[in-house]
Formats: sequence, structure tokens, C-alpha cells
Amino acid sequence: MANPFTFLTRVRYGECDAQMVVFNARYGDYADLAATEFLRAVCGGLHALLDRGLDMQVAHYSIDWKTPARFDDVLGVRVQASHVGNTSFTLTQEFFLPASNTPVAQVKLVYVMVTNPGFAKTAVPDDLRAALLAGAPGMVMNQSGT
Repeated sequence: MANPFTFLTRVRYGECDAQMVVFNARYGDYADLAATEFLRAVCGGLHALLDRGLDMQVAHYSIDWKTPARFDDVLGVRVQASHVGNTSFTLTQEFFLPASNTPVAQVKLVYVMVTNPGFAKTAVPDDLRAALLAGAPGMVMNQSGT
């Protein structure tokens, strides 16, 4: 990813197992937070979609781990739209430790665009398609306290 949107957070004690390593299920929380902030940056966020009668639902979530993140680490997540189809889009997220640029994990999230209310599958609007593909290059959302 060349200069993608980046989300930074700090690993909290309650997110770790007994070995002080981030518990595997917490990556889903981090991925959701990073996706939420990416969407806020590229299209005004979930409220902007809801105001248009749109919503999105996760259809696929996968993760590949490289190395553990631990209590009190600053954890970075680089986010980009790697694919935008007719009714779905894929966000690819690269988790890393900013202090050393060490890869931690890679996440793939596939969302289906739906109407709200009703939750019927619908097309990704052209302006949203363009915004997702453009991303938010160079933007950093820092919630790590650094």
C-alpha cells in the first residue's frame, strides 16, 4: 500500500490474554474500528450512508497473523479499498507495529451494500465507488495517545 489511510491505537490490558499478547478475537474489534475511521475519512462515515438510505453488512472476514502485538504496543492499521464490485467492496487492512514497521497481521473485510431500511442488496453508488478507490492517502487517525 502506497501511503494509505492509517489508523493508530494502543493495545489495552483488557485486550490481551494471560501472556500479555492481543487475544485473537480482538483483531475483529480493531478491524471494525479501522474500517469505521476509514469510511469517516472517505465518505463522511456510517451516518452519511444511513442518511442516504444505505448501509453495509460484513459478508466475509479473514485474518492472517504474522507476529503478536502485546500490551501497551501502539498498533497501526493501513486501510485501503482493494476491490469495489457492483454491490460489494473489499477493505484490505495491514496491521503493523509503527515503532519497527513490523507486520502483525493482514485482514480482508468484504462488505455488501444494502438499503436501509429493508437490508436489500443494492449497487455501490458511483460517488462512493470513487471515494473508496481514492481512499484517504496520507491521512492518519491517531487514537493511540502518542
